[in-house]
Amino acid sequence: MKQLRNLSCLLSCFAGITLAACGGGAAAVSPANKPPRAAVVPIANDAALAVFQSRCMPCHGMSGHGDGPGAAACEPKPRSFADVAWQDSVTDEQIQKAIVYGGAAVGKSAIMPAQPDLKGNKATLAGLVNVVRAWRGK
Repeated sequence: MKQLRNLSCLLSCFAGITLAACGGGAAAVSPANKPPRAAVVPIANDAALAVFQSRCMPCHGMSGHGDGPGAAACEPKPRSFADVAWQDSVTDEQIQKAIVYGGAAVGKSAIMPAQPDLKGNKATLAGLVNVVRAWRGK
């Protein structure tokens, strides 16, 4: 049963990413549905916000609390970035490693997919770390 839930979570995440990549669905980034910069994080670059909205938001949610539309199907539940104890326990480098290599690479859930295309993109990775860090304690 757990494998079925994990498959459902992966499919939900994949659907969100696919819809965004194809320019459709709720996860797509466009001027019409892009949240105001201040509503998400004032310190992230546009590329990082677009990546977060299309790839991370389906599970982690726009609030960063692990409450995205795909989260209900995930076991374990996606990380809440507001968790102060977790924020204090990880380095920026560990967050970047989780993003690039996936959750299993940092001893977390294998459900979180790797994003290897971001490996050499320092500005976007730094922006994504800023997004994650901005939700500390919120």
